[in-house]
Amino acid sequence: MMDGGGCACPRSFSVPPPMNRIIIIGSSCAGKTTLARKLSAKLNMPHIELDQLFWLPEWKQRPQDEFRSLVSDAIAAERWISCGNFTELREILWNRATHAVWMNYSFPLVFSRAIRRTVRRCFVKEELFSGNYESFRQSFLSRDSILWWVLTTFRRRRRQYRQLFDDNVHPSLKLIELHHPRDAEKLLENLDSG
Repeated sequence: MMDGGGCACPRSFSVPPPMNRIIIIGSSCAGKTTLARKLSAKLNMPHIELDQLFWLPEWKQRPQDEFRSLVSDAIAAERWISCGNFTELREILWNRATHAVWMNYSFPLVFSRAIRRTVRRCFVKEELFSGNYESFRQSFLSRDSILWWVLTTFRRRRRQYRQLFDDNVHPSLKLIELHHPRDAEKLLENLDSG
């Protein structure tokens, strides 16, 4: 894990205070929403789920200007946690955030989570956003598949984030880099003791 100063601290770390506005980023299926919900409950902060704001019924995408407006309104608050990887929102989100939690997990871990999550959602008919569901056909037989998305975006997204943080593009943003689910648990534990 790295803090805002670039120090590698893989298994024990301190959380730079105050954590007022947090963005949780990482590959699709890394567990961003789950971690955001846990942090939201622990820190008593609103959770902004970007996918929830983006997707309309029948998997239609919300128009960009409307989407940006909804996100801008949500992050006007003093405290919040957002999760998602929308490049087109990076400037407004990252400029307002105090902390970035990067779930920089390995590809085998992320892809195994993607498969398990997708199978579960297909068979239990779990509702996602705006009444949308993942179907077997969409998930396993389509280029719109979340599994295909993970396969085609994982390495590119990881390189982009690494470059952004190495180049210190947002110097006021404090980075907390997680390499394994144990790191996420440690983060939550440290918030208890901090």
